[in-house]
Amino acid sequence: MKSFASDNYAGVLPEVMEALHKANEAHAVSYGNDPLTQRVQALFREQFGTDVTTCFVFNGTGANVLSISSATRSFNSVLCADLSHIYCDESSAPETFTGCRFFPIPIDNTGKMTVEEIEKKLIRKGDIHFAQPGLISVTQSTEYGTVYTVEHLKAIAALAHKHGLYFHIDGSRFFNAAASLGCTLKDLSTNIGVDILSLGGTKSGMMFGEAVVVFNKNLAQWIGYQHKQTMQLASKTRFIAAQFEAVLKNDFWRQPALHANRMARELAGALRRHPEILVTKPVEANAVFAKMPASWIPEMQQHFPFYVWNEHTNEVRLMCAFDTTEADIQAFAGLLHRLAGPGDTAVFLIDS
Repeated sequence: MKSFASDNYAGVLPEVMEALHKANEAHAVSYGNDPLTQRVQALFREQFGTDVTTCFVFNGTGANVLSISSATRSFNSVLCADLSHIYCDESSAPETFTGCRFFPIPIDNTGKMTVEEIEKKLIRKGDIHFAQPGLISVTQSTEYGTVYTVEHLKAIAALAHKHGLYFHIDGSRFFNAAASLGCTLKDLSTNIGVDILSLGGTKSGMMFGEAVVVFNKNLAQWIGYQHKQTMQLASKTRFIAAQFEAVLKNDFWRQPALHANRMARELAGALRRHPEILVTKPVEANAVFAKMPASWIPEMQQHFPFYVWNEHTNEVRLMCAFDTTEADIQAFAGLLHRLAGPGDTAVFLIDS
């Protein structure tokens, strides 16, 4: 049974599985000192077009904790979207490990922070009674599956650096965002002025593992020690690095990301054929948000698990992945057609 609950539910890309098998053929030096990991470090520098330092970590929460802790001190505050993963969904791990105060910034109706709203928290500089802003964190793509433009990110980066703050991107679905914008990884990071990036791998079809990509040399200086201190340094690092090699080499990441994004657009098209359903957010990456009749939801979830985003409004979140197929969407559309009952004229053809 396929699921629309999360791209975390999907399996592993065949290319990634093959890379893991190849990495398993012989013994290798531990803790990232092996030739494979060193080769992938060079690949990251090639992809991002600059001398980045990359730390391979176990999971997304670990990536964010390492990123934020490397750029802050315990008297700092972190400015992030009020719906962001680091604020709502990581069980206070970033706050616990960093000791920082997290200030939630109101988002607009597409899930994005604006420069104007961020500026409202850039106050009381030098006031020892106030947590001093140290970092701005942006989620790309957003929790609503929308995508910040390059220009929008440049404006936030400029604001951060004007006030002496670091700029962090939580990129658990960074590949989907880059594919949506039709740009390179460099365009969406190096060229914008990002200081540190949490780059997602698991949601993109890896078995496990993420990466922290450090652009700012001041942060790179000590991050190796913090990598160990945050318990994210894998002894067999090569098995994370090998997966990223499969994803990054020849820009392979773009293919599964484009597919997942296209499946989301087609799924939204199937939903829009029913007047009872309202697609509530722009579909720009691999997520669809929609309000549907409450009576439809339980049966839909039995056949195609997904999350109810807002129980008060019956808004649901539907996620597509690299292995979502047109047949999956046709089956989903067919069930919607049946639940709509007699008189429903929806035609469940897939949008091109």
